[in-house]
Amino acid sequence: MNFELTEEHLAVQAAARDFAQTELLPGVIERDEHQKFPTEQVRKMGELGFLGMMVDPRYGGGGMDTVSYVLAMEEISKVDASASVVMSVNNSLVCWGIEKFGTEEQKQKYLTKLATGEIIGAFCLSEPEAGSDATSQRTTAEDMGDYYLLNGTKNWITNGSTASVYLVIAQTYPEKGHRGINALIVERGMEGFTVGLKENKLGIRGSDTHSLMFSDVKVPKENRIGEDGFGFKFAMQTLAGGRIGIASQALGIASGAMELALKYAKERKAFGVEIAKHQAIQFKLADMATNIEAARLLCLQAAYDKDAHRDYSMSGAMAKLFASKVAMETTVEAVQIHGGYGFVKEYHVERLMRDAKITQIYEGTSEIQKIVISRELLK
Repeated sequence: MNFELTEEHLAVQAAARDFAQTELLPGVIERDEHQKFPTEQVRKMGELGFLGMMVDPRYGGGGMDTVSYVLAMEEISKVDASASVVMSVNNSLVCWGIEKFGTEEQKQKYLTKLATGEIIGAFCLSEPEAGSDATSQRTTAEDMGDYYLLNGTKNWITNGSTASVYLVIAQTYPEKGHRGINALIVERGMEGFTVGLKENKLGIRGSDTHSLMFSDVKVPKENRIGEDGFGFKFAMQTLAGGRIGIASQALGIASGAMELALKYAKERKAFGVEIAKHQAIQFKLADMATNIEAARLLCLQAAYDKDAHRDYSMSGAMAKLFASKVAMETTVEAVQIHGGYGFVKEYHVERLMRDAKITQIYEGTSEIQKIVISRELLK
């Protein structure tokens, strides 16, 4: 078993780290405080290829493997989780979903622009009464012959106001249950499509999270992804890959918090010596490092499974479950190591702690991951 990264992997990792430090770090506290979307930074991410990393080059993507994506996500998430969630949604959910299941016409029309960052996308599954329960879609897509009539509301949509392309999951045949669900490509500006108010969130405050309303939106039949009734399978398979992205985001938040805590522990003095020389702090750092390394290996295992075309349902769920837990625990300890300074915005760790919590919620809560894992075990 070879744990060594290739030269290409190391180059991607270094490029992502440099971008995070030079482009994302300046202004990250201000963007968080004022809930400001990182417009210019996302544009540069597109130019550097971070928004379509795994897309085939013939569609404008980088043609990279999932391991490269995990490495880049970790580095960017160390500094700005609001920027990395844009990257995650565009790569793992929107680009992957269209490339894997879309028609050639859909790829030419949408994927080429999404992969280069000319536009960004959004994935619309959650509803007021159907978050993780994808089978209970209240949003409807009535078959009208050559188009669908879309009605309903979607909640907690990342890139809600900045996306140009939205993948919307909706129920067409209620009597068929999950076999009656479709996935539709909805364009911004379609008549009857309205973006609601921006959510005032605890963390990832720089990302734009909105509710979306659809009122008799006419979506052409050619905008349906896959066969009629394929929407539920599309959502589940797409989310499986999305978990790898969120696990990597959680890993990055945790490792970023630890780097800050380690740096601070070497500088801060108490009782005449650096606090890093106190055993109580050393124990915290040891636990943090061990858990982060375990989370990293789980993320890379899931990425390796995906690249090897093996079933990554369980490894992705495990990575997401454990990495999000590690992110929460590590950021809390990082604040503790900083003491009173950890409660102050300029030291960054309080923001990382707030950002960490969402990794336990989106792409399915921790309980959902346990259901996925247990189902795989019981097969």
